[in-house]
Amino acid sequence: MTNYLDFEKPLADIEGKAEELRALARQNEEMDVEKEAQALDKKAQDLLGDLYKNLTPWRKCQVARHPDRPNCKDYIDALFDEYTPLAGDRNFADDHAVMGGLARLGDRAIVVIGHEKGHDTKTRIERNFGMARPEGYRKAIRLMDLAHRFGLPVVTLVDTPGAYPGKGAEERGQSEAIARSTQKCLEIGVPLISVIIGEGGSGGAVAFATADRVAMLEHSIYSVISPEGCASILWKDAEKMREAAEALRLTAQDLQKLGVCDRIVPEPVGGAQRHRTEIIQSVGKVIAEMIDELADMEPDAIIKARRQKYLDLGKKGLS
Repeated sequence: MTNYLDFEKPLADIEGKAEELRALARQNEEMDVEKEAQALDKKAQDLLGDLYKNLTPWRKCQVARHPDRPNCKDYIDALFDEYTPLAGDRNFADDHAVMGGLARLGDRAIVVIGHEKGHDTKTRIERNFGMARPEGYRKAIRLMDLAHRFGLPVVTLVDTPGAYPGKGAEERGQSEAIARSTQKCLEIGVPLISVIIGEGGSGGAVAFATADRVAMLEHSIYSVISPEGCASILWKDAEKMREAAEALRLTAQDLQKLGVCDRIVPEPVGGAQRHRTEIIQSVGKVIAEMIDELADMEPDAIIKARRQKYLDLGKKGLS
């Protein structure tokens, strides 16, 4: 069953009518409704193009959170061979909101790390909706250390509303774990590639995405706070999330202008959720290209260039 967003309701009506016609035809073989159904299909396709032609920042937030978008596990299963998950932070527990391990991208050995939201009620609860606890970030640190030791590029797939703000997470040092993970991103002497595949929320995303190259899917978002959270703080009204989304400049297009995003991965009409295989293959191609750009750099040069990239971003913010 297709999950429709609020602004896609007119599309749902048209596609629903086309499916109703075809269902009637299946029940009565004498009915010939294909011509009418195809006309509705054409109308739906045109409307889909119009809806996605100029999405507002808030609508991009909705698309980025779409429950049918490919998740981290989908990308790992489709793109990487010989994926071997590595569990636990060697301190407290294994955080199921963070996936990570050794894998191969083509003939290249890599370490892949990512947020996993789950795909149904059971797995979303198990994965804590992609909101990592301190042990998730400490697992990521352990994997980045491993990658540095063996000279393996690191690929991170970011899709989180933010780090988990629960009492237990705070007791176990959530902010310290995020800071240490961000610090580790700046210290490893191997190529670090990050792709924002859905939501890049707050420090929970920065801890994985302080990378040499940051790519964003066309309808993904990356921000210091959610629009709802921003609206609640600034206007004391979460319903002003549309205005907050505009002000935060959280879209891939805005962030590319600011220098935060290095590449935008175009999504097919209707978003990644309607063309899962196509977008996964596009992301795989972009990851390989970005790793190749850094493949001949020495470890010290990689670290220096990465640090300078983020120092320059800070200078832009002050200018």
